[in-house]
Amino acid sequence: MRFIHTADLHLGARPDAGKNNSGNREREIWETFERLIGVCEKKQVDLLLIAGDMFHRQPLLRELKEVNYLFSKLTRTKVVMIAGNHDYMKWDSYYRTFQWNQNVYPLFGDRLQCAEFPELGTAVYGLSYHRREIKDNVYEKAKPWKKQKFEILLAHGGDEKHIPVNKASLLSLGYDYIAMGHIHKPGVVEENRILYAGALEPIDKNDTGVHGYVYGKVSEGRVKTEFVPFASREYIHMKLQVNKEMTNLEAKELLKKKIQEMGVQNIYKVVLTGFRNEYTTFDVDTMDDYGNVLEIVDESRPAYRFDKLKEENKDNLLGNYIEAFSGFPKDSVEYMALYEGVEALLETKRG
Repeated sequence: MRFIHTADLHLGARPDAGKNNSGNREREIWETFERLIGVCEKKQVDLLLIAGDMFHRQPLLRELKEVNYLFSKLTRTKVVMIAGNHDYMKWDSYYRTFQWNQNVYPLFGDRLQCAEFPELGTAVYGLSYHRREIKDNVYEKAKPWKKQKFEILLAHGGDEKHIPVNKASLLSLGYDYIAMGHIHKPGVVEENRILYAGALEPIDKNDTGVHGYVYGKVSEGRVKTEFVPFASREYIHMKLQVNKEMTNLEAKELLKKKIQEMGVQNIYKVVLTGFRNEYTTFDVDTMDDYGNVLEIVDESRPAYRFDKLKEENKDNLLGNYIEAFSGFPKDSVEYMALYEGVEALLETKRG
């Protein structure tokens, strides 16, 4: 039996992605989902497991029709899904009345339900969110009913407001595999047994790192899984080190080179660090050559010539302050206190 485990598709989300990509990201999230359906068909997997938050908010009727059409193209794959905290079963949700294709098995109850596949010797269990938050560990007593030889749980949660769980309690349930959703970074709770697939596509600038899905094979009652990178882009937080010799144009060219090395398709948040010439100001508004930078924050600091400043201010508070901290190494707490104090005193002086 072969399966694909995904979660947190967040169809309908509109992530910020820089001036050249923001208008495309909503469509890209749908396109990645379409590509995943294509993988299911090509590999002829038996089950597609969606562990919650297929939508970023309450799905529109036309969106459910689009998704259902994609599911209808699967000639072998059965789809089992639950609703998460974003697309929870609101009283007027279209989830409640929508008629799915015969290969789709929604587990939309607020208590444990089961979809059986005798031809695969497999049963899949799950329950759905009927409100935005569930603060109780409702999986604590969600033991399998021993319907089939191989049993899977779809679960969505992992923080204090969204079904808190822990490894020991999940393992004690006795499932052969638990497909987790809600946490957007892929992660292993227990190797080949309890995994977070993570978001299929990053939907927020803090969703850094690789995103994709879990591909699993069951042979002789044992599960073997692998994580498959699949997202079209990554959010990357980059630190760009500057120095006191670097000009504004040089910093811009360095950023461009780094983005080329790390991938121009990706989306960046950049922080300038290090010590710049005290007379240099970096024009961060002109540094985004590719249109894929969300934000550039200049945290660089002027590289003061303390000896020159001390000589120029030997008869005042600034000169005395520098003299009091002389001799400390640059990586010491005292040196940082010297730097912070000089910066404050200079600002006061300018004012």
